[in-house]
Amino acid sequence: ALLTAYGDEAAAEDYTPDTALINFYDGQARMGMHQDKDERSSAPVVSLSIGDTCVFRVGNTETRTRPYTDIELASGDLFVLGGPSRFAHHGVPRVHEGTGDPATGLSSGRLNITMRVTGLTDTPAVSRP
Repeated sequence: ALLTAYGDEAAAEDYTPDTALINFYDGQARMGMHQDKDERSSAPVVSLSIGDTCVFRVGNTETRTRPYTDIELASGDLFVLGGPSRFAHHGVPRVHEGTGDPATGLSSGRLNITMRVTGLTDTPAVSRP
């Protein structure tokens, strides 16, 4: 995904996400505009959609309001938030219920898997008695 998005073979080879966040959206689910900024890394976030198509709203880095662009993400679509857009506000205002392929194993709804580099793996382990 990174090689396709940026054409930078070295960056793609160096991309080693250390966590994946999995969200399930039913037909009524929404996610408000937010930024992914809890990580200690500015490495790109790679998102994979499975199941129902959704409207993915990508805005700007300053505010949750306009300007923004709505993009439909279908099952199997990969989306990369990186470079200047890494900290763009984004959200899911709507899921198009019943649009997914049953071959995914989902009768309805949408799974979104985001892979990211948290920058937290270098933190020393906490010893517990």
